[in-house]
Amino acid sequence: MKLKGKAFESLGLGSGGNNNLLHAVLEMLNNRETGGLPGMVQALQQKGLGDIISSWISRGETSLFPRTMLHGIGADKIHEIAEKAGVSQQNTASQLTALLPGIIDKLTPDRKIPDGTLLEKGLEIIKGKL
Repeated sequence: MKLKGKAFESLGLGSGGNNNLLHAVLEMLNNRETGGLPGMVQALQQKGLGDIISSWISRGETSLFPRTMLHGIGADKIHEIAEKAGVSQQNTASQLTALLPGIIDKLTPDRKIPDGTLLEKGLEIIKGKL
């Protein structure tokens, strides 16, 4: 299932995309067990991708290769997201390279990670546009 072009564009994520993938990503970013967005940021920083994630938060454009995304997020998490989205792991890693920077940019309008309640509200707004 795909988002309609305008809804996807309103998220700053291009003209279309995999709705299931977007849901899986939003679940990951809101998962309290893994630390949600702050946990993901910390995990990427620990894997040497701190500059990349910082550029997403500060609205910088950063190219990222699917292999780097696979390394940063982890093969297990990519596999889990791929299963939920119904696409291959390689396709998931590739789509995440385009999807995550835009989502994180939208969730960090003040150029910092919001507190939990504000982050949850932002995620709910995004889900409401699906």
